[in-house]
Amino acid sequence: MLQNRAQAATELLQELNSDVSGNFVEESPDKLLDNDPEFFHRFTIVIGVQLPESTCLRLGSVLWSASVPFLVCKTYGLIGYMRLVVQEHTVIESHPDNALEDLRLDQPFAEFKNHIQSYDLDSMDKKDHSHTPWIIIVAKYLEKWLSEHNCQPPKNYKEKEAFRQFIREGILKNENGVPEDEENFEEAIKNVNTALNPTKVPSAVEDLFNSEQCNNITSQTTSFWVMLRAVKEFVHNEGNGSLPVRGTIPDMIADSQKFINLQNVYREKAMQDAAAVCKHAECLLQSVGKTPESISEKDIKLFCKCASFLRVVRCRSLAEEYSVDSVNKDEITSSMDNPDGEMVFYLMLRAVDRFYQQHSRYPGVYNYQVEEDISKLKLCVNSLLQEYSLNVNIKDDYIHEFCRYGAAEPHTVAAFLGGSAAQEAIKIISHQFVPFNNTFIYNAMSQTSATLQL
Repeated sequence: MLQNRAQAATELLQELNSDVSGNFVEESPDKLLDNDPEFFHRFTIVIGVQLPESTCLRLGSVLWSASVPFLVCKTYGLIGYMRLVVQEHTVIESHPDNALEDLRLDQPFAEFKNHIQSYDLDSMDKKDHSHTPWIIIVAKYLEKWLSEHNCQPPKNYKEKEAFRQFIREGILKNENGVPEDEENFEEAIKNVNTALNPTKVPSAVEDLFNSEQCNNITSQTTSFWVMLRAVKEFVHNEGNGSLPVRGTIPDMIADSQKFINLQNVYREKAMQDAAAVCKHAECLLQSVGKTPESISEKDIKLFCKCASFLRVVRCRSLAEEYSVDSVNKDEITSSMDNPDGEMVFYLMLRAVDRFYQQHSRYPGVYNYQVEEDISKLKLCVNSLLQEYSLNVNIKDDYIHEFCRYGAAEPHTVAAFLGGSAAQEAIKIISHQFVPFNNTFIYNAMSQTSATLQL
């Protein structure tokens, strides 16, 4: 017996574990939009699957005006498509790959300077010398380097190599003049390149500082922008041009006490900086008639720790993407320089939607329709390109291929796309990691994908 798809999906999802709960509504999206468009306002995110273009545009408009994120997903033959529609999505914990440590070796703060002075490498015994944290080693030798090089740190490859050799000469030697095996010095030499990165506010964060939302705080402003403005005030005052200290250090070869002492220096400085940001946030909240408790100290500490990696994703609306006046012609035209790139599949999906609008069915659903639908789909492709004044060429092979697909949803492609969509939905809900912006195309024939800004 045929079962409603929403009902079947809900029942199966509830079997995942005891914490999963769900409901289903036996109503088409179009009827819900006709009778109760506010039904969609209650959700954190709405995911639209296999929806016709007209329904997508209507639903997209309702959700855009309510500032509810909308994720459009479609599997069509061997092509997967996702489109994220969100006015503004803020990310505090973006978890970047290969993030550099925040060590401030080029701009040591007072407490760190004092801690460095507490070490005397020349008078240490072998055990202490070989268990001194590499951060201290680099800092000590950098002090010497600066005094000998007119306060200029090593900048180019040649200077950094000379600095590495400078550190290497500090390794203890045995009675035969052979260097001892001191792994902490090897760590210092290995980390020279990243440790000497200049401390500065990342350009992406500078752009956020200069945005209207940061500079125009009102009672309606979300906590993200209030905290960002507080950090900006800190940078221009107590921070002397730098973000709050992150307060973490990497694992390294050192004895426990030395490592903990160094860790505490950074941690305490991070707490001081976060407290200063808290005071700025309190002043901002009071200036717009909100209580200081509106934003918790815990949230501000996390914000300060992640200040280098803050991100804001802004997608265009579907209406803008589909409008003749605001279509992103440059992106489409430049991407179509490669006639076999992922952009061709975006255009083909748009042409297929046009076919559906005209014929109330997808091309090639039944075998006997494939041949006659090829010419009809080609007309749709040409009218799409003409309407948007796109001077690009789509090979006939792709038109034939999309007719042969017959709107099939192969389980392998659907599974991959479902997993990808779930990942993006979790990013939106949790405000962790950075979602794509704004169109994702997956080509299962070549196992390739692309993100396009349309």
